[in-house]
Amino acid sequence: MSATTKAPGRPAPGPVLALDDLGVVFTTETGEVPAVKGVSLQVAPGETLALVGESGSGKSTIALAAMGLLDTNARATGSAVVAGTQVVGTPDSALAALRGKSVSMVFQEPATALDPLTRIGRQISEVIRNHREVSAKEAAAEAVELLRRVGIPDPENRARAYPFQLSGGQRQRVVIAMAIANEPGLLIADEPTTALDVTVQAEILDLLRRLAVDTGTGVLLVTHNMGVVADFVDRVAVMYRGEIVETGPVEDVLLRPGHDYTRRLLAAVPRLSVAEAVAEERAEAAQRKPEAVRDEPTSSARTPEAPAPVAELTDISVVFGRGKAAVRALDGVSLHVGPGETLGLVGESGSGKSTAARVALGLIPPTSGTVTLFGSDLGRTKGRARRALRSGIGVVLQDPVASLDARMTVGECVAEPLRVHQRELSAKDRQAKVAAVLERVRLPREVARRAPRELSGGQRQRVSLARALVLEPRLLVADEPTSALDVSVQEAVLDVITELQEELGFACLFVSHDLAVVQHFAQRVVVMRAGRVEEQGSTGTTLLHPETDYTRRLLAAVPVPDPAVQRARRADRLATLAAGRSEAQA
Repeated sequence: MSATTKAPGRPAPGPVLALDDLGVVFTTETGEVPAVKGVSLQVAPGETLALVGESGSGKSTIALAAMGLLDTNARATGSAVVAGTQVVGTPDSALAALRGKSVSMVFQEPATALDPLTRIGRQISEVIRNHREVSAKEAAAEAVELLRRVGIPDPENRARAYPFQLSGGQRQRVVIAMAIANEPGLLIADEPTTALDVTVQAEILDLLRRLAVDTGTGVLLVTHNMGVVADFVDRVAVMYRGEIVETGPVEDVLLRPGHDYTRRLLAAVPRLSVAEAVAEERAEAAQRKPEAVRDEPTSSARTPEAPAPVAELTDISVVFGRGKAAVRALDGVSLHVGPGETLGLVGESGSGKSTAARVALGLIPPTSGTVTLFGSDLGRTKGRARRALRSGIGVVLQDPVASLDARMTVGECVAEPLRVHQRELSAKDRQAKVAAVLERVRLPREVARRAPRELSGGQRQRVSLARALVLEPRLLVADEPTSALDVSVQEAVLDVITELQEELGFACLFVSHDLAVVQHFAQRVVVMRAGRVEEQGSTGTTLLHPETDYTRRLLAAVPVPDPAVQRARRADRLATLAAGRSEAQA
């Protein structure tokens, strides 16, 4: 039996993925759009290959084509052989036994990959029982163990939870648990660590690395995170406008790139500064100009001459539920952000970052404490006055799919705040404002006529940013605003926010798990852990000279885009963890 006619789900010799002259064309209302052009690559058993490039370069399209999951308006040509089965041209029904057993996929957006009405444990159990003859009880036990393997706390109880009861990072870990449930020969991971904090990201990469080594699973990693690439993969393929422009071992591509596009891509990567280098710079500066080098305050207290904050949380606590089921999401949190300032809010998934941001927005009422917005007590403000306060806030949420109405065009999504808060504007004036703000976030005006589903993940996130900025807000609350963006677009978007912040003077509450981005973008940082403020202060002081072990562990888990350096950092991190476990056991 030939490789291309082999029955789905049976192991195949040779590569677990072989693409040969693969092409994908999408048929749209304006004509045919080529997304992938003559791509050829292979993934061997136990090998990890990263597919990198800008948003819209065709990375995710290749992943979907390999799974046979392209939209109905897509036409694939060439060959895509997965675990011995030819995917191109094979009916969807014939691929059902292949998916989830021989090949699994971790999708970029966990909210769309999980059934909101089914408990987490049952969803994982269904994946197991679809491909293996096990009892419901055995599958449920395996589901709990998988949740434990991917770092979900209290997995027995979390297995009974619904997706909406988990944080974004926890939902992504559930999706990864489902993907590895049957130990597939090929795992296709489309931005698998996008929603994860750095410590859990490191743990997930360790897990996937062990899976590749122990079971021979090949991994095709689609990502824009060059630190993850340096930390995880054997080889790299760089995509640009549907074509592979460079491929090779990870050390060659990241340290000695041969193509101009690869060099530009690497130049845009935000890099976490190390304390030693900055200490040397400060020492030199102190010798030149001692009076200009001063330590910045690290407490949350404001000096008397400081301007009044745009937003301030004072001793905020939030408790969800009652009795034994009660969960304390925030516990005595105090923070503030001033005019024109960017405050970074960082911490692990479930630490309370997003909850604090939603309290500042008035979306979650605090159990105790005070929220002050533009000088007014938000809890005491009602009706039109409260609506007027909230019109001064722009919001960019973590998941662009959930925040954009699929029934609207992009232009209608962006214009919605104008229709609500500036009803006096004519339709022509609204269109002009929408076009202008789209260009500000580096999107062409023509995008306004398209539907959100027609855009890439990074493009949808920029539409969300445009929607947040269209009212020229006094406060921008950005919850993981760059998590779905490739590095070059991320750099452009952060530049846009910086330029507009200088022009308009709005404050920014920036929630992120990307410490390198926070270090470059925010003036102050608040580190959160288990609903409390672990430490806070100027970004330079807190992220370069942290006071707590927790912050030091966060920084140690940040991958850097240098394979040699990252191997040493990973070895140090694992040695520290092992020493910590030994001390705990003793």
